[in-house]
Amino acid sequence: MSIVYFTKEITPESLIHIYEALGVSLKGRVAVKISTGEPGGHNFLQPALIGRLVKKLNGTIVECNTAYEGKRCSSADHWQAIRNHGFLEIAPCDIMDEFEEFSIPVKGGKHLRENFVGEHLKNYDSMLMLSHFKGHLMGGFGGALKNMSIGVASSHGKANIHGAGDPAKLWTADHDSFLESMADADKSVMDYMGRENIVYINVANRLSVDCDCDANPHEPEMADLGIFASLDPVALDQACVDAVYASPDKSKAALIERMESRNGIHIVETAKKLGLGSRTYEIKTI
Repeated sequence: MSIVYFTKEITPESLIHIYEALGVSLKGRVAVKISTGEPGGHNFLQPALIGRLVKKLNGTIVECNTAYEGKRCSSADHWQAIRNHGFLEIAPCDIMDEFEEFSIPVKGGKHLRENFVGEHLKNYDSMLMLSHFKGHLMGGFGGALKNMSIGVASSHGKANIHGAGDPAKLWTADHDSFLESMADADKSVMDYMGRENIVYINVANRLSVDCDCDANPHEPEMADLGIFASLDPVALDQACVDAVYASPDKSKAALIERMESRNGIHIVETAKKLGLGSRTYEIKTI
């Protein structure tokens, strides 16, 4: 059984406290993986919220370019989005696939044999997977597992995951195979970085049914839940999903419909089968 830490308070101070509760000190050069947010959207984790924790870790905010047309599919446009969204004001930033990508093996995956990630991933010794938990048009929801798979993948790597190993099937691959391929990619990143070198925090606020990759996301209907953190990404995402269901907020129905209609929990199911973590957990409130 894994431990998932929780606080209802969503502030810069509580973000630091929940990281400290994990009892882990990330070593060396620390990558802080976030979504920089598609221009037009406004639900992404704000610099004012995450800045103090990133500074405490002496971290670099890292991202990769998108695989869809928009304002983050080219490095030039993506750098402008990073600047406009205020991230350069709080920390160094790095588009990891700005110049090149490289392949890391997927051992025992369901669909993928290799995962293409940003070349600059080689520059980091440890990683904070700092994710905004919310809905997602294709995945049902986005949390730590999506951030570590699609988020760390290069633009080409994203298409490869979406296509379950065939980038040409970016939007046409079997849906469950796409979800399973995200879990495959998660395994490759965890194996490459070393599981002891990644920690996971999900901020469950601005709970839109849409992802931060959407330039015009639906306004959130349900209230914020809080911040969750764990050394186990499977338990962490499971805990966030469970918290949505357990919420007394009647407006949760839209997010639940989004998760269920896309079979979103299947990424958690597959990640558990691949040995990436446990779906059983204990909540410790701080």
